[in-house]
Amino acid sequence: MHRIWLAMVATVLVIGAGMSAHAALRGISARNAARDRAMVATATPASVSAPSPDQEIAAPASGVTGTIDLPALPIPAGAALDAGVVPARPFSMAGASAIDRDRAIQCLTAAIYYEAASEPDSGQQAVAQVILNRARHPAFPGTVCGVVYQGSEHAGCQFSFACDGAMARIPARAAWLRAARAAGMALAGYVYAPVGLATHYHTYAVTPAWNRSMVMTDVVGAHFFHRWKGYWGTSAAFTQRYAGGEPLPGPHMMVQPVSPLTPTPQMIAAATAAAVAVSASSAPVVIADAKPAYTKTTAAVAADMLPPESQILDRWKDSGKPLK
Repeated sequence: MHRIWLAMVATVLVIGAGMSAHAALRGISARNAARDRAMVATATPASVSAPSPDQEIAAPASGVTGTIDLPALPIPAGAALDAGVVPARPFSMAGASAIDRDRAIQCLTAAIYYEAASEPDSGQQAVAQVILNRARHPAFPGTVCGVVYQGSEHAGCQFSFACDGAMARIPARAAWLRAARAAGMALAGYVYAPVGLATHYHTYAVTPAWNRSMVMTDVVGAHFFHRWKGYWGTSAAFTQRYAGGEPLPGPHMMVQPVSPLTPTPQMIAAATAAAVAVSASSAPVVIADAKPAYTKTTAAVAADMLPPESQILDRWKDSGKPLK
């Protein structure tokens, strides 16, 4: 009997332990699901609404960053060149507002997703590192969104996905979350050291002209990464601090060029006629009536066109006020 009782107690304990473990697993799953929902809420653009899990990952963009002029700043005398691949310093958003942080992760997530959704984790981290390297270099804007969408206002995008129509496709949820995690790591200070101070990359499928004037730092996945030669590609050149004031995520509004206006003879004649008409209208106006004649200027005539004064007697003017 004693053994039977012990066996029953052991069975109850095993069942209780199993239920506790099951509840713990459910709690972990719930926390993970909540975390994923929060990630989607903070990293998904407003235009993206609940993509289904089985949606196809957006086709990768052409995968080429654009060139840009080097800053017209003096190079320090005796500047030493770095030897080999030098890791970047951790990116810092210390003191940034909640809005800036939210916009930065949205823009960085979009760039990682549309440029490297099919890349391994290392490939996504390398793309994120290039973007943050640019944000710390004086040749580029001092914000994450500014870097990602630079040039989109005149169809000269630095990152091709912002101009080639790739963003018209709704992202796949799982792939977007993966890109958001890579973006969050980079903004939190994670450094992908193998690409060093790279500010440019391109896929193996293309050979841009500028790659011969740069130093290749690494090959990650389908991308070749490059930094500038000379001083502007050294760690001493990356002096720009995070500026804050992130612009709205998304391509910038297109700016239409304004052509200078050349006056034609017809335009000159019309302007002259208008000036003569204005001068004539400002001449005194003689009013004849029973009283002695007097003159009015155009301003006085315009004043006569105002509504007439109220005809309500003074003692009734306050009759609409509430009683005290």
